[in-house]
Amino acid sequence: MSNLKQRVHDACSESIRKKVRLLQTAIHEAQESANEETKSSAGDKYETGRAMAQLEIEKFASQLAELQKQEQELGRISSGLKDTRVGVGSLVRTSQGVFYIAVNVGEITVDGLKIFSVSPQAPVAAKMMGMAAAETFQLNGRSFAISGVE
Repeated sequence: MSNLKQRVHDACSESIRKKVRLLQTAIHEAQESANEETKSSAGDKYETGRAMAQLEIEKFASQLAELQKQEQELGRISSGLKDTRVGVGSLVRTSQGVFYIAVNVGEITVDGLKIFSVSPQAPVAAKMMGMAAAETFQLNGRSFAISGVE
């Protein structure tokens, strides 16, 4: 993995870990809130508050499971591959920006360079899969020219 590609990979991993910590805190706080509801309320108000807290916890747990899945997918990307064609784990420079084909983390900045981390299923990634430098493609009326693949 090139030095930049490794730093992008590490930045994605750190972004996921931060989100995991935030969700774990949110789950804990929602659970604490539900427990407090038990102490301070009675009757229908208690049941409604408890149900709302449970729904919030389930929503956070679902998001947490998705992040953990992304973390596993990112961990499976081999750091030793030298890419000449776009595939999972590629860092792709295009006329419309730089893309890291790994997991959907979104926009990250590494060394002052804006990079879009997208899943292999994202439309832009699907379009460029298997392509090499100097190839072009169209997506949503925009032209993309691939200038480099790492």
